[in-house]
Amino acid sequence: MSPPWLAFCAAVLLAVAATSTVVRASYPPSSSLKVGFYKHSCPQAEDIVRDAVRRALARNPGFAPGLIRMHFHDCFVRGCDGSVLINSTAGNTAEKDSVANNPSVRGFEVIDDAKAALEAACPRTVSCADVLTFAARDSASLAGGINYKVPAGRRDGRVSLSDEVLDNNVPGPTDEVAELIASFRRKGLSADDMVTLSGAHTIGRSHCSSFTQRIHNFTGKVGTTDPSIEPYYAADLKRQCPMSTDDINDPTVVPLDVVTPREFDNQYYKNVLAHKVPLTSDQTLLTSRRTAAIVKSLAAKERAWKAKFAAAMVKMGKVHVLTGDEGEIREKCFVINHH
Repeated sequence: MSPPWLAFCAAVLLAVAATSTVVRASYPPSSSLKVGFYKHSCPQAEDIVRDAVRRALARNPGFAPGLIRMHFHDCFVRGCDGSVLINSTAGNTAEKDSVANNPSVRGFEVIDDAKAALEAACPRTVSCADVLTFAARDSASLAGGINYKVPAGRRDGRVSLSDEVLDNNVPGPTDEVAELIASFRRKGLSADDMVTLSGAHTIGRSHCSSFTQRIHNFTGKVGTTDPSIEPYYAADLKRQCPMSTDDINDPTVVPLDVVTPREFDNQYYKNVLAHKVPLTSDQTLLTSRRTAAIVKSLAAKERAWKAKFAAAMVKMGKVHVLTGDEGEIREKCFVINHH
């Protein structure tokens, strides 16, 4: 993003897949989160969120990868507690305004729309953390036919600090495979989860600033290029991203998946094998025998990837959650309650 945040980020999905594949996510039982948590307190909760996401994608399909990425960024900082949704105040710069998230993270208005509808139907019942988790699932479903059940019951955090985002939490676009594995391990996620979730880069776009050093100044000398990039692809990236785009505020973007940018498929893994991915954090997956084997397997088995992606999303959604009497149920997702 310009980190992998700017990559996941500027994601713009151009078309929604027409077919739907139902997959069953396999995850360990949880005493604190459960499927159907709002069955009695707000039975229409998940339908309300899905309707909000569907309307948003009809306006702009780019919200799909944006909401998936927002959920990832939320869970990697203080756990899946909706803290990424909180606005900054005069006395505090929130996660939302970290350079990892602003201006790259998109979809906040979708969450706000869903929450407003939920408050009208079931006041002070459904947490913003659950709304975001549902919205990420619905994005994967509507964009790629990846359907799975979401255990719910999260509570909302009351703390959101910009300085925490990049403090051993959200990984960067130049991270090598060992750093990525360590980053995910800190959240209780495996190397297999990391490679599987990286497949979300099958849709969306990356700002050039996330990889200009890789194509224009790889060794610290102007004009040098990372030799691991396929030469013709490197030349194409240079044409689209001249050195002047080496600025996090430059709006120039390229597709993360150069082959099937409109499809939520497993082409990402085939692109990694072909050395046709813009980010170091994607190409580095081939530098480890362990992660390279996972890439090869998922490149050959799209249905298997979709099933694993669903399971990994459920697992990530359980990272350091607040439950029971912890935290609160925010009435508006962008501001903590004032008691």
